[in-house]
Amino acid sequence: MQIDLATAWEEVADLFPNRNAINCDGRSLDWREFESRASQLATLLTTNGLGKNSKVGLYLHNCNEYVEATFAAFKIEASPVNLNYRYKSDDLVYLLDNADVEAIFFQSCYAMRIWEIRDRLPKIKLFVQVDDGTEGLLKGATDYERALRSLEPAVRTQRDFSSNYLFYTAGTTGLPKGVVHEVGAFSSYFLGQVALRYGLEAPTQIEDYRALLTEINGSVVALPACPLIHETGSWLGCFLPMLSGGSIVMSSSRGFNPDVCLNLVEQYRVTDLVFIGDAFAKPILESLDFALKRDDPYDLSSLTQIVSSGVTWSPDVKRSLLSHCDVIMTDNVIAVEGVLGSSTSTRETLGSNLDLAKFNLVEGAVLLSESGEVLGSDEGVVGRVATDTLVPIRYWKDQEKSEKTFLEIAGVSLSASGDHVSVSDDGSFFLLGRDEVSINIANERVFPGEIEEVIKGYKGVVDCTVVGISDSEDLEKIVALIAYEEESNIDESTIQEFVKEQLASIKVPDRMLKVVEVRRSPAGTGDYRWAKETAMKRIQQ
Repeated sequence: MQIDLATAWEEVADLFPNRNAINCDGRSLDWREFESRASQLATLLTTNGLGKNSKVGLYLHNCNEYVEATFAAFKIEASPVNLNYRYKSDDLVYLLDNADVEAIFFQSCYAMRIWEIRDRLPKIKLFVQVDDGTEGLLKGATDYERALRSLEPAVRTQRDFSSNYLFYTAGTTGLPKGVVHEVGAFSSYFLGQVALRYGLEAPTQIEDYRALLTEINGSVVALPACPLIHETGSWLGCFLPMLSGGSIVMSSSRGFNPDVCLNLVEQYRVTDLVFIGDAFAKPILESLDFALKRDDPYDLSSLTQIVSSGVTWSPDVKRSLLSHCDVIMTDNVIAVEGVLGSSTSTRETLGSNLDLAKFNLVEGAVLLSESGEVLGSDEGVVGRVATDTLVPIRYWKDQEKSEKTFLEIAGVSLSASGDHVSVSDDGSFFLLGRDEVSINIANERVFPGEIEEVIKGYKGVVDCTVVGISDSEDLEKIVALIAYEEESNIDESTIQEFVKEQLASIKVPDRMLKVVEVRRSPAGTGDYRWAKETAMKRIQQ
């Protein structure tokens, strides 16, 4: 069944108008209010000249307004565009210009940054400021709440499923890349995932969707602990639960506070906690351990599922979390360019020898050689994954990269975004990493992910990022940037020996640099640009 997110959410609002839809920092909206406010924003956009395939920039923390503006954009067949709120002037101008953004929603705390660059943004017709109590209204900007009070809701329309949905990659290895999905195919995939969760048939017409919503009865309360600017936050933490008629709970805090997160789980009886790997899981685990030690444990009895995607979620951290809560842990391998696979862990499936870092590829995925030939799935095979699940149309304004990434093999459309895996003896797969971060050693390509995974397993290591630093025209040295626990006293040779025990000697880091903190994006993904720059400066000193 082809559907779009706006139409699906309108169906939920009509069926369950009084059910809670979104809640941030104690501000709750039911589905009727949520839909009405989004419709008023849709009127604001259209009266300022936006329409089908226009781009609406969201320069916001997690908040109700982020989700409302997303809904409003989809209502007029425009696309919301995720903007990293850490971007400073030049990066922000690049992305807004590259995306052809015509309207931007921003929080008051970023008003001065918008003021600095507004003369460099000739394409933007509408600046909408969300009051967060920090700065006054920027001259020429529209106040968000004031605009809502003066506008009528937009009339609902029949929408074109082929309209574009533009979402940007994190840009942790270079400039962010826009990826274009067809909104109908995108929405229908996640609607199918809703049906799959409950063991039901995917709806084939709108009446089936209504019946599905009624049967599910809005049982999901999701907490996207990671930013909505990342696909894990928006797609898994927001779109998916709301397509099921459920609700989401958020905190607008820019930095992640694990105790705030766990208090929200308790207060709102959250069923689904969504985050991005160890960057979120480790602080949560520390808070859980501390609460238990002081004999005041958090009540996690409402949790049924913890979902992660985007970066490594370490086996030891999973095991420790399962000791605190009896849930299903789903570790997804999802990129903006497609779905690769997943793994599921529970207390029942957990064994002492179980390697939780492995996952299963989606049905229909294949492995490709460097030359593009389809490989078998024998043990030890290393290849580039090409998936047939949630395949985009193209990269935005990059025909060359699109042709290299989005392929057709045997009549099937595939996305081969550069993620490499190795085949394990049981037929499962281990994610190695992407082309962009791979390191050239002799005649072999080394991926940082497996080295980082090993180093982070060493006692006393808090976090780690591995990069390659050139020592000649073609070869690179492996450099690990490591953050340690405060009391740890670890020498370089000890970690090198630890890595050598588990990986081939060619993958042992040549240098290890101690850092106070490994820099990551707000979503928790590794900042490889920072890591390379830091490593080069430290080595040259």
